[in-house]
Formats: sequence, C-alpha cells, structure tokens
Amino acid sequence: MSDQPLILAVDHNRRNLELLTQFLEREDYRARGATSLEELDQVLDGTEEIALALLDLAGFDRSIWERCERLRKAEIPFLVISPQQSAAVQQESLAHGARSVLVKPLAVKELLGLIRNLLGE
Repeated sequence: MSDQPLILAVDHNRRNLELLTQFLEREDYRARGATSLEELDQVLDGTEEIALALLDLAGFDRSIWERCERLRKAEIPFLVISPQQSAAVQQESLAHGARSVLVKPLAVKELLGLIRNLLGE
C-alpha cells in the first residue's frame, strides 16, 4: 500500500477525521490526518509527498487560508469541505487555490470521483 498516493485529511473534529481517514484507507489510499494548524504545518514541513489534501473548514479560524496558500504554492491539489453552502466560502476557497468546495454532508460518490479525478486515476 506504500505505493498508493498519500491524502492529507484536515479536520478539527477528531471523530470526523478518524471516519474520513478510515474511509480513504478502505478505498486503498494512504491517509494522514491533522486536527490542528500546528499538525498541518508539521505534515507540510515533512518529507512525505502529499498527492492531495482534504480540508474541513469547521473549527478553524481565518489562518486556515494561509495553509491553503502553502498547499497552492507547493502545487498540492486540495478540496475544501464546508459545513454549509456559502458563496463567500466558495469564493475564498477558490481564490486560495482549492480545486472544488464540497458541502456537508458529503456525497461519497462525488468525493471519490473528485479524488480520482485530481489524482489522475
């Protein structure tokens, strides 16, 4: 499984993060989680090659956008997960480099389709 792409999942809620990483692993992806901006920074500063990031905005302040900029500059594609439909969140997400914005609750088929598309599968 080590040859599988690494997907970074970021979620302030530990239980949601656990469910998301378990889901990704069941789909044969390697998953790494971060529940804080500090953990996210550590992963981004590390040596692992991240193929894709999934960022749930719930629970984070505006400094999450700085991390989105880091992902964009590192050319790591990412999807933003929003707790609600919001034109402002969609605009800001796309302005900071998000490839798409998904609104909770997530549609599994849509999420998998986007992941596969962004990973070129």
